[in-house]
Amino acid sequence: MNRFERLLAGTLASVITCAAAAQTAPAGNAAAQAESVKHLSSFQTIELRRYTTSDGARARFAKYFDTYFPEAFEQLGAMVFGQFLERGNPNHFTWLRGYKDLSARPVVCAEFYYGPLWKEHRSKVNAILPDSDNVILLQPLHPEHGLLVLPAVDPVEETKGAQGVAVMQIFPVKKGSEEAFAKQTEAAFARYRIDGVREAGVLISLDVPNNFPQLPIRTDGPWLVWVGVVKDNATLDAKAAPAMKAAEQALAATGLLRGEIERVVMDPTPRSRLRWLESGNPSP
Repeated sequence: MNRFERLLAGTLASVITCAAAAQTAPAGNAAAQAESVKHLSSFQTIELRRYTTSDGARARFAKYFDTYFPEAFEQLGAMVFGQFLERGNPNHFTWLRGYKDLSARPVVCAEFYYGPLWKEHRSKVNAILPDSDNVILLQPLHPEHGLLVLPAVDPVEETKGAQGVAVMQIFPVKKGSEEAFAKQTEAAFARYRIDGVREAGVLISLDVPNNFPQLPIRTDGPWLVWVGVVKDNATLDAKAAPAMKAAEQALAATGLLRGEIERVVMDPTPRSRLRWLESGNPSP
């Protein structure tokens, strides 16, 4: 074998090795991602927070939020699961915050809202946030299957920021019918097990006194909330939306609801953890 043949053989071997590595990379990445957030689990108390911003100020608020707040809560032992811009509601900003348990909620909130970060930024943030009181206190429907915690957005690898579409279905359940309705949802939500749709969690109202009264919570429950992420708009329109409509019709017919079902379609902000990951979404 002459020098040219040896060089060509070496080049071909390198190409084959790189191709093989590329084929196995997604599984490895998914495993590494799951491992990186393994310690961020078992958040049993969750707030669904739906804010109203001033006209035209939502993008500004979202940028403040993405920049200052997610890691601040993580350092305090809490979790910002994801933050979103609601479609069809140009002044609505929605996010999900979790605590290890109910007793951790007042501790975390006191440390944050009386701490240096919030003191520095609260004036400019509150100035464009006229309403932050639309808050539902929730818990995982099944304690062993908490709300999905995905890895933080990688600023190097994910240069476009968080991708995908987030969806919530909010079911107003008749008081006393929570267990019966939850059983009915099992078959309905099974319709969503399709390519390009990922369930992030199913949550149910946590009916307890507000243990941090400085932050109001709604008392007009109970509620059951399905949270998920869809790959893209095409998948949403062709697959997810028809499945959700069928499920909503079936669940509305149970007679266990006290009002209209709300389906909230949202775009993740650039740094939202809850998003679509092409390399694989770690399991809850």
